[in-house]
Amino acid sequence: MKVSIRPNPQKLFPSEDGNQQTRQMMLRFIEQILTGVDVLKNPDGVNLKGEKDRTGNFYHNLIQSSEIPTASIPLEEVNAELLKLLHDHPYHTKYFLTNILPMASIPGILGMIAAFMVNGNNLWDVYGPAGAEAEVRVISMMSKLIGYDAMTSGGYTTWGGQGAVFSGLRIAIAKFFPEALQKGIPDNLYAFCSHSAHYSLFKSMEATGIGSDNLIRVRTKADSSMDACDLKHKMEEVIARGGIPIYIVGTTGSTDAMGIDDLEQIYAVSNQVAAQFELRRAHIHADSALGGFFAFFHDYDFTSNPLGFKDEVAEALMAIHSRMRHLHLADSLCFDFQKLGQTPYLTSLFLLKEAADLKLMDLHPDETPYVGHRGYGQYHTGYTLECSRMASSISIYSALLAFGIQGYQQLLAQFVEVNLAFRARLRQEIPQAEIVNEDNPGIITLFRIYPEGTHRFQEEISGGCTSEEIERNNKFNEVLFEMLGKQRDRIFFGDTKKHLMVPTQDKSLMALYASKIFVISPYTEFEHVPEIIQHLKEIVTHVYENYAEASTISRR
Repeated sequence: MKVSIRPNPQKLFPSEDGNQQTRQMMLRFIEQILTGVDVLKNPDGVNLKGEKDRTGNFYHNLIQSSEIPTASIPLEEVNAELLKLLHDHPYHTKYFLTNILPMASIPGILGMIAAFMVNGNNLWDVYGPAGAEAEVRVISMMSKLIGYDAMTSGGYTTWGGQGAVFSGLRIAIAKFFPEALQKGIPDNLYAFCSHSAHYSLFKSMEATGIGSDNLIRVRTKADSSMDACDLKHKMEEVIARGGIPIYIVGTTGSTDAMGIDDLEQIYAVSNQVAAQFELRRAHIHADSALGGFFAFFHDYDFTSNPLGFKDEVAEALMAIHSRMRHLHLADSLCFDFQKLGQTPYLTSLFLLKEAADLKLMDLHPDETPYVGHRGYGQYHTGYTLECSRMASSISIYSALLAFGIQGYQQLLAQFVEVNLAFRARLRQEIPQAEIVNEDNPGIITLFRIYPEGTHRFQEEISGGCTSEEIERNNKFNEVLFEMLGKQRDRIFFGDTKKHLMVPTQDKSLMALYASKIFVISPYTEFEHVPEIIQHLKEIVTHVYENYAEASTISRR
């Protein structure tokens, strides 16, 4: 008779008593993952080694072939399967230049490991005291950095900048209509953001039930910042129709052009409108998920320049700082640490100037019968949309301690230096390309190419082009997107199909397409710029050659 061996699931857990045998086993498996990733690394490209064709029926075939195994698989083999998932995966080498996808730092990863080891629910400090303590600490740290009073401010970690924008909107609704949480929202509530704002507010308007039709887009200026005069005009129009402006999102670091809205002007306009019409001032949320990290330069002495930044880098940092110095005027804001904070996904921090505002969203004790509102435990976050919250605050805390203010300053300055060098070389080597966010110093350069003999950027933004001309130029740039995309395993550029909304001769608005370099890897340095430019130059040349060939064929 065959005797089956009953599996012991207990062996799949960390030890209860801290014994060395289990610890060594875990370290061995972690070492297998780290070594396996190192073997796959390719510093001369972007993707990890290994071939994986994700085109065609790839995902369909996965659905057909994937099944839960009947018996337990040894962890060595599980790790081998995990490493296969990473084959041909983008990795943050010096050639990784696309969007906001940073490398998770060692302190950020260690913070996550510490959180995973206790696996506390950050909803309540009785269940997750480590996460609660770290959360209180980082809220205080970041509040002091931007100029909030840490004794009265509040916040929590949430699911990205989207979660912060959504939370700000929930608070705005509750400020104007406290009964809305129970009885639903009126149909005359409006929110405002610029044409360059992230689409997260669009989704939040849908999710709260206000509806995206009540999201008013405000005109942007050439530097992608909100036009405060147009904001005032549109708020007055809404009020004239019986609407109530409750929420304004100021973008302090847009994801495409690094546009920075002037919060001082937005604050002044919202106060003027409120006083003029005897309304409560709209809640102002600074979407600082990306650019907010330049607040680390708030107290930097640019005159003595203690970290020795190059003159042009210091000037760029001063320009950014001058636009970021009013973050404290916002009623709420956010820091996506999984962006420039260098921590793993998902580690976002939502900050409120007044912690008391959180009570507007808190649940009644009767609605949370098994967590919080006891005689024990001091920290209960019933006001968050999540009922279960990971302790991502521990990763944020770890990174803040390890980098410190100067560490972040040096890293951000490096990104700015590389971006400036790229712009200078682009102008010199590729005159066909035009930088379309010239007014925005930072870590992003948007550039656009044009068919020979056609209208260029200045004509487009001044309203001197027809819709057909802009559409032709957009399609021309889309060819560049595709060519860059096909070689993204070598150098990974980004792109956007919505830079500025520009007027046309027929009085419509059209978006401009542009390619993008986003300096985000700590391994991209000044000396790598010539090679990056040469790669781009070759591809741009191919675009023009293909265009000329296609034009010749069409004339036949």
